[in-house]
Amino acid sequence: MRKVTRYPVEGPNALWQLYRTVSPWKGIWNFIVIQLTRYCPILPLKNWMYRRLLRMSVGEQTAFGLMVMVDVFFPEKITIGRNSVIGYNTTILAHEYLIKEYRLGDVVIGDEVLIGANTTILPGVTIGDGAVVAAGSVVHKDVEAGSFVGGNPLRVLKRNNPEGN
Repeated sequence: MRKVTRYPVEGPNALWQLYRTVSPWKGIWNFIVIQLTRYCPILPLKNWMYRRLLRMSVGEQTAFGLMVMVDVFFPEKITIGRNSVIGYNTTILAHEYLIKEYRLGDVVIGDEVLIGANTTILPGVTIGDGAVVAAGSVVHKDVEAGSFVGGNPLRVLKRNNPEGN
């Protein structure tokens, strides 16, 4: 089960009420910064922008591929450990706006995690240290450390043996 906090809304769907939950100026600023980082080929600069301008927690030597899309409204809810790779065109969400509610949840990606290209990571999940997520996956639940997971729905493809065998 994902760890999200639910906020019910009255009236029109939650997305129509977006700016009751997030400043429009924050949304505009984050959108501009994220678009710049999506195309930036300089990894240290990209990480600096995520850390300083979006207030994400990003570990040393973490690499974001081109076109990675982080949550526009709540990037500060994303934590990524050291020496991880976030593959091309991956989307990392910390929010969901639905009809009768919106949900927020922290996303925690551990150390030395490999996220394949075109993966979508939903709010409220934790991906453990050393995990590998296959390209094109939808991460809708927690991933154990050392696991190799993939697909939609997400399933374990291989678990690493703790003894290293």
